Amino acid sequence: MKTLTILIITVIITVSCTNKNQKSDAFGNFESVEVFVASEMQGKLLQFPVQEGDVLKKGFIAGVIDTIQLSLKRDQLIAQRKSTTSKIGNIMSQISVQEEQKKTLEIDKLRTEKLIKDNAAPGKQLDDINGKITVIESQISSIRTQNAGVLGEIESVDKQISQFSDQIKRCIIVNPIDGTVLEKYIEPTEIVIPGKVLYKIADLSNMILRVYVSGDQLPGIKTGQHLKVIIDKEKKEIQTIDGIITWIASQAEFTPKIIQTREERVNLVYAVKVSVKNNGYLKIGMPGEVIF
Repeated sequence: MKTLTILIITVIITVSCTNKNQKSDAFGNFESVEVFVASEMQGKLLQFPVQEGDVLKKGFIAGVIDTIQLSLKRDQLIAQRKSTTSKIGNIMSQISVQEEQKKTLEIDKLRTEKLIKDNAAPGKQLDDINGKITVIESQISSIRTQNAGVLGEIESVDKQISQFSDQIKRCIIVNPIDGTVLEKYIEPTEIVIPGKVLYKIADLSNMILRVYVSGDQLPGIKTGQHLKVIIDKEKKEIQTIDGIITWIASQAEFTPKIIQTREERVNLVYAVKVSVKNNGYLKIGMPGEVIF
């Protein structure tokens, strides 16, 4: 019985030492895909209900920039379009009058041709009618040309209205992804300009562990491969979670200074990204290890 007890204790100590001294295959730090949300327009930031740590949904209205001047310019263009459109009615009325006169002359032409055939009217009378018809046709063509110019002006105004409408739409800052606000760089009522970053957001529900492997380890790994990720849970405890390789660098690089391994590594390494489902404990910059 005493011998069996000693044997069990020996096995437990051996297993514990094995787990404790188990070496990881790669080391790195957790990161996330960070998105910098910037302003596309210039103006005063009227609304900005964003705070660091807020969890925002995609499509959330994160801010509104003052649109008064843009709206006034658009209203002015809309009024200009109405005024220009009214010209079309006048032009069409002029064309209708000319068309009626042309019809009357064409009837007179038929009558005159019949009289000339019966030798009841001189040929000069027909020439005069043909001349008047030619003049009217020229006037109608000229009026139609004016109408084309007005239509072109209306098209130009429509494009300007669409441009201002698009600028007004861009004054509404829409959150692009589901995520957590990491940093906030501006406050309401401040003046923003195009390209100015307002806040930084990242989806922390899925983290990326960037580790580095040597050339000797490359043949043993591939994208889509499942593996174990080790993180520090307590001062003397570790936690194991599942991960999957999503990317392997195609070129080697020198070992980053931030990577500290338990043994000396080769100078040239390859970066590998491991996707990990965040259990709520993972943070950006936290160290991690993997076992292939």
